[in-house]
Amino acid sequence: MIKNVLTDIGGVGIYGVISICLFFAVFAGALFLTARMTKPFADKMGSLPLDDGEPARKGVSHE
Repeated sequence: MIKNVLTDIGGVGIYGVISICLFFAVFAGALFLTARMTKPFADKMGSLPLDDGEPARKGVSHE
């Protein structure tokens, strides 16, 4: 049934081309942003999930 629906729609082949182009554009953009990222920024963003938002207190043990 789905095959018959898709064959009756005119120009349905262009959707595949558009989706591949869109995927490639997003992937290329992600690679570009990753290549431009600096090491300090990457370290800061990498430790962000572990940061609880409070400044570190010296001399306080978590145990």
